[in-house]
Amino acid sequence: MGTELYWVYRPFRNALRRFVGHHPLKSVCKQELSGDREIDITTDTCPMTFVRTRLALDRMQSGATLLIRLRGDEPRKNLPRSAAEQGHAVLAQQELEDGTTLLLLRKG
Repeated sequence: MGTELYWVYRPFRNALRRFVGHHPLKSVCKQELSGDREIDITTDTCPMTFVRTRLALDRMQSGATLLIRLRGDEPRKNLPRSAAEQGHAVLAQQELEDGTTLLLLRKG
């Protein structure tokens, strides 16, 4: 008989399989976060948290990073979403023991 062509089934090997259970930001979250500029909006309430963040980002050059210290559930949920909608990148979000959250953004 002639040569038969056949295909050997090999399951797709996911290149990231060895990192199952690895959270990509865990290594960043263990480090002390720092940015090119920093603002503290722990005493502000919405919508001033958004306004102060937006003003700080508008004054920065593209690619610069902004570290925001905030407090409360509303800004913790809304600021990353609003920043992403405006084209900025959320690099890290870290909750601290004192109840504040650090949010690291890169201006897009």
